[in-house]
Amino acid sequence: MSIRVGFDVDGVIANFNKTFRDTAAQIEGRTGEDPSTPATRGLGAEAMKRVWDHISRTPQWWLQLEAYEPEQIERIYRTSRERRWEVYFMTTRPSSAGETTQFQTQWWLESHRFPMPAVLTVPGSRGDAANALKLDITVDDRLTNCVDIIAASRSKAVLVLRREDQTVRDQALARGIGVVTTLAAAIDAVEQFEEIKRASSGRLSRLADWFKPSTNDEERLPLDVRDTHGGVQPPPKA
Repeated sequence: MSIRVGFDVDGVIANFNKTFRDTAAQIEGRTGEDPSTPATRGLGAEAMKRVWDHISRTPQWWLQLEAYEPEQIERIYRTSRERRWEVYFMTTRPSSAGETTQFQTQWWLESHRFPMPAVLTVPGSRGDAANALKLDITVDDRLTNCVDIIAASRSKAVLVLRREDQTVRDQALARGIGVVTTLAAAIDAVEQFEEIKRASSGRLSRLADWFKPSTNDEERLPLDVRDTHGGVQPPPKA
């Protein structure tokens, strides 16, 4: 039984705050800010527009972001292959110059050792997307998205809360939303969810397994698919 897992990108996997803050410092001369605060805090409407305008004109801006926990991106890939998860990366990123947002995100994930990622640009409700994809569990860094997900779909939600905020933590837990502080802990939570889901299926699930064809590891594709099919050329810078 495969589970379908959704991962938000910015705030969960990629450190949008840092690169946005660095860009704002370049454009607006902002320095000495607490790196744990949201990147947009303290920016007025005009300053915000200037920063986003700069991003929209910068080729491949989304490739500049750092990963919070680079080794965990490869872990998601290896775990999804071993456990047969179906993984979707979801993002609301606006466009920058160069390649499309989707392609930049795909390339970025590939560069962090997740080959052939399924990236969905989701301009609307995250809950509607989770429902349409029939996700079993979703990992996000925004409480509003998590609430939307559990309200509009049957997906469970895990909130990645990288900064201490007891109010947000309490609000999430009161709604049955899991709370973790790292991507590593989020992956642990997904694994635990899968184990509970398998165990709770009971006898009907085991009976259904009798009628499934046997699996043969020799028939599976190689784990390192890029070594087999060749590398992907980086997108042009202009």
